[in-house]
Amino acid sequence: MVLGALAALLEIERDIQVDAQARNGREALELVERHRPDILLTDIEMPEMTGLEVAAEISRRKIATRVIILTTFARPGYLRRALDAGAAGYLLKDSPSSELANAVRSVRAGARVIDPELAREAWTERDPLTDRDRQVLRMAAEGSTSAAIATTLSLSEGTVRNYLSEAMSKLGATNRVEAARIAREKGWL
Repeated sequence: MVLGALAALLEIERDIQVDAQARNGREALELVERHRPDILLTDIEMPEMTGLEVAAEISRRKIATRVIILTTFARPGYLRRALDAGAAGYLLKDSPSSELANAVRSVRAGARVIDPELAREAWTERDPLTDRDRQVLRMAAEGSTSAAIATTLSLSEGTVRNYLSEAMSKLGATNRVEAARIAREKGWL
């Protein structure tokens, strides 16, 4: 319903055309490959691939499509990760539709558009986790054992334990579950 409503709102604008709609991240990436739109409007949380993963893959493949993240996640950590993944815009879903249309136009023209309040917050708190910390912590939060994480990431169990211990220390957590919770709340996981 939200997908159709967003498309309908954007189609009202005379200078904006919606080429396709995707139900998950993998489909979004396939449609970007096929249609080569100027802008991809995506959420962070989607089945199969997150919007952050899609943005990073578009950047990695050097596709000219610019990405705008439209999400409910008003967390500075997500904004920073979106920008690191190559997103050109980051707006909250409660933004007025006119703001969204203007953001699409601005991003198409080469600008970067970020929710102003969130931008202010993003620069006050740094994400202390490395990509590997995040990867290990995410797998642990999903219930993987240290042995399973080690096998999947081609690491030793001791190295996995060190990453988990380091992440817990950086976040001031007493265990991996608490560390994952803190990291998720801040938008770092």
